[in-house]
Amino acid sequence: MACGAAWSSSKRPSTFCPRDTESSVVCQQTASSRRLTYSEDWTLSACGDIMWRKASAAALLALAVGYFYHDSPNLPQNILQYVSISNFQSSFQNPNGQTRVEWIISAAWDTLITLPNRQWSRMAVGVNACVDVVVSGVGLLQALAVDPGPGRDHEVLHSKEDLKETFIHYMERGAAAERFFSNKEIFQRIARAAAEYPGAKARLIYLPDLLRYKDSLLSVLLCGPVGPKLHEMLDEQILVPAESLQETDEFHLILEYKAGEQWASTQAPQANRFIFSHDVSNGEMSALEAFVASLDEFQPELVVLSGFHMMEGQGREMWEGRLKEAVSAVSDIRKDFPIHLELASMTDKEYMNRIMQEVIPIVTSIGLNEQELLFLTQSGEGPHSELAAWKGIPDVGQVSDILLWVLEEHGRGDPSSEADLTRIHFHTLAYHILATVEGHWGNQAAAVMAGARVASSQACGLEAVDVNKVELKAPLEFYSSHSEPREKLILNPAEPVTTWHRGNVTFHMTPVLVCTQPLRTVGLGDAISAAGLMYSELKTQPPF
Repeated sequence: MACGAAWSSSKRPSTFCPRDTESSVVCQQTASSRRLTYSEDWTLSACGDIMWRKASAAALLALAVGYFYHDSPNLPQNILQYVSISNFQSSFQNPNGQTRVEWIISAAWDTLITLPNRQWSRMAVGVNACVDVVVSGVGLLQALAVDPGPGRDHEVLHSKEDLKETFIHYMERGAAAERFFSNKEIFQRIARAAAEYPGAKARLIYLPDLLRYKDSLLSVLLCGPVGPKLHEMLDEQILVPAESLQETDEFHLILEYKAGEQWASTQAPQANRFIFSHDVSNGEMSALEAFVASLDEFQPELVVLSGFHMMEGQGREMWEGRLKEAVSAVSDIRKDFPIHLELASMTDKEYMNRIMQEVIPIVTSIGLNEQELLFLTQSGEGPHSELAAWKGIPDVGQVSDILLWVLEEHGRGDPSSEADLTRIHFHTLAYHILATVEGHWGNQAAAVMAGARVASSQACGLEAVDVNKVELKAPLEFYSSHSEPREKLILNPAEPVTTWHRGNVTFHMTPVLVCTQPLRTVGLGDAISAAGLMYSELKTQPPF
């Protein structure tokens, strides 16, 4: 596609159900006798301001770096790479003591982040579909008249007391988590209280983050349990098979808390969220087979899959058999349809190990955060599995060790492996890493920066990074591994991607400019993965 061109669909395929209730019912009644067809009338629209924005960003970066050298004319040309860390940090301060390194990183992102030559045009997303209700966690629990107390983790929630204890357990750690609420009646009462709580918001998470990239031709198929409220909220670009529509919505309650927020003796070290639901449809991945069946006709260039974590809450008796069926269904997806799997919080080590052994090797890419990565290695007794929890910012060398282990043991990091996994997008508060097997992915430096930029802006509730509202927390020097042999690496803010190689795997790491007063915690992982995917290019592989 030529630079500056944007494509959009001007005709909604006739095989997908409209949003008005009467037509939707008729559509569902006749869906079984109708074959899905996809006829598009694509129109081209120009967006020539893209090149202007890139040129402006380049000038801004030049001014930033020039200003730095004007202040310090005696520093050598390669100062950013070789100066000591303490001097390096102080050299980016103006006379008022305000840091400027965030400004240089942000300007560098705007200059260096470029879309790949070949972009995705058709993307299929399934099968975890729901409406997220976002509310203040402490405020809701107070409204439910539960008293604060000590935290305690519960794998499954059965009562308001379980909810309170598990929420406190993760709030005092500033960690994200998700749990299944087993009692339908109690959950519905809590959901009603959440919907009536002042400031509660209903949101979609993953799909808007895909559709915000207007510079790309993108048609999206969504297959999952879609109720009336969710259907009403969907963008016109999203196509929904009639088989996905159901009479009621699935709601997930998202309890947010701010950095420093306090409830009795519990104080959150950083902003985050706790998610829970009584979602049987997504818990059983009931739409998976219909999703897979729709792919041959839709012909996606990328499949985005999520929802395996929901099955864990249904209990071993259910997930043991259903997981085998799900693995069989995913295995039926054509090999020329790459699959990205989005992982989420889990607590059952045996279940996670089954996911690692049976699901991860048959997908192309995965996205996960620091909690999920640590639980992955604990479940599989991999590197650093003895760690009970991360201590502060996860050590880059330890993260690198685990990512390499996953790609070599369960992916194609070993050239002789028949596994499909070639890419892992890891994100934590302070930095992100994209680890890819050599020769399979392109534009990964831009992709990892794009994910970090989205995290920096959206956490502050903004469309663009405001350098006055963010701070750098990533280490400026670190190691490629936690053990020898290892390479000492240094972050260069003017070129904020550090790259290293281990075996057949390449690592791209970039810092995050952390929002100092975050307004959004929910959905950031999805936004990060969506950005990383939209800026990634899968290289064509020769036939075996």
